[in-house]
Amino acid sequence: MSKAKPARSSGDLPDKSDVSPLMSLLASKDGVKRSKARAALVEIGKPAVGSLVGALKDRNQTVRWESAKALGQIRDPKSIDALVAALRDKLFDVRWLAAEALVGIGDKSVKSILQALVDYPESEELREGAHHVFHDLVTSQYRDELKPLITALEDLTFTLDIPIRAKKALKSIG
Repeated sequence: MSKAKPARSSGDLPDKSDVSPLMSLLASKDGVKRSKARAALVEIGKPAVGSLVGALKDRNQTVRWESAKALGQIRDPKSIDALVAALRDKLFDVRWLAAEALVGIGDKSVKSILQALVDYPESEELREGAHHVFHDLVTSQYRDELKPLITALEDLTFTLDIPIRAKKALKSIG
């Protein structure tokens, strides 16, 4: 005889193994529902990363924020490229959370950020985010390669040097 599943109230979250309904809850106007959905996605972990990465491009800034926050808690290196792209988001809070997520992932994020600085040297948002990450990773294995770039990122007169220093750091890192 099989046991019947207990009935769920209408206020409950969807099944935690099903990512799609949880992703749609990230757009909810109810902050508690969003927070619970994000927590469930973090609990799911790596299987949720693909959906969260896609949501970083959502038109809804709340969805992008929640996705960046979740990815920062999951810390899957597969999210690096999307998080680096999010360093150019128009919303400061999303950029900050993306930078924090990249710091959490650690040294694995360095090469992608350097390449982005080479590809988008004019992006002030990217430069700010890169500085945030590199400053927090200054004790990393790439400390010597990053120090000249951090200096350039801190000084507006070095703006033209940023892609050059990023290329040099990329070459040094290999």
